[in-house]
Amino acid sequence: MQSKTNSRQKVKQLVLLALLTAVVAVLAYFGGFIKIGGLASISLTLIPVVIGSALCGPWAGAWLGSVAGAVFFATADAAFWFGLSIPGTIITVLVKGAVSGLCAGFTYKLLEKVNQYLAVMVSAIVCPVVNTGIFLLGCRLFFFDTVQSGAADEGMSVFAYMIVFFVGLNFVFELLVNIVLSPTILRILNIGKKSAGQAPEAQQ
Repeated sequence: MQSKTNSRQKVKQLVLLALLTAVVAVLAYFGGFIKIGGLASISLTLIPVVIGSALCGPWAGAWLGSVAGAVFFATADAAFWFGLSIPGTIITVLVKGAVSGLCAGFTYKLLEKVNQYLAVMVSAIVCPVVNTGIFLLGCRLFFFDTVQSGAADEGMSVFAYMIVFFVGLNFVFELLVNIVLSPTILRILNIGKKSAGQAPEAQQ
């Protein structure tokens, strides 16, 4: 009986992960067409990544982040980065997606028993912070000549140039949206746990 229950839960998790994968793919593709001030694309992909990493585990978060990265390669924005370095773009985009989802999942798992809302809030913050941090590291490793040249043209430091022209408002938008939607994410997690036959953690 226990094995049947576990099998059902696994099937439900796989179905949920498949649905979230589709949501991430759609958001990753169409988000590139919406711009903030012409500098940065609006991205909502980290929201389902956080949800998936919490409901299905850290490795599911890594999968969803990787899907977002893979879909990015089909967008118009990818052409600019491919023009700078194809291997650098592939490595940076896939690693930042996978690691941000992985970190969000482990953060949620670590804090869930302490306080579920705290776990959601912190994992929703960790995800865009790690995502952007690895992106900046990738810029330093693979695109530094372009960054240095652009910074010199603008009379700015390399770090300031990356923040203004490469990160822009996208990070701020992702961070604020994740924080604001944390209560909604919490409700989704509780609904997901009920549908999977798990008792949601008591909120403290």
